Amino acid sequence: MKRYLVVANQTLGGDHLAEAVRERAAAGPSEFHVVVPATPPPDHATYTEGEAEAVSRERLDKGMARLAETGAAVTGEVGDADPMLAIRDALLAGSFDEILLSTLPAGASRWLKLDLPHRVDKAVDIPVVHLEAQAEEG
Repeated sequence: MKRYLVVANQTLGGDHLAEAVRERAAAGPSEFHVVVPATPPPDHATYTEGEAEAVSRERLDKGMARLAETGAAVTGEVGDADPMLAIRDALLAGSFDEILLSTLPAGASRWLKLDLPHRVDKAVDIPVVHLEAQAEEG
């Protein structure tokens, strides 16, 4: 059985990600573990860790439901606010065959500005697939 680590935040409900999960689930027995980093809400100048956790938890619950609609076996968790640490923690807790890293489009994506897909790819020894949402998906 193949195991996939899905890392997404604002793009978790996007069609691009659902399609990637659907394709992998159709290819054979698979499990998907979703990690949503508990990043601060973008529309708040001030926030608490609890608020960031609550926003991420709601996004995770909705996103997992959307991915489960594809027929995939899905689990998930809210991770560290730093996406690199969230990924590291998930990899310490389980083994995966591939990482699906979903970002907003270039220009809108803080993760792309941080060069996250490249940094993750250099830090792990499993394939990393960068999935970029279309502007209208956001």
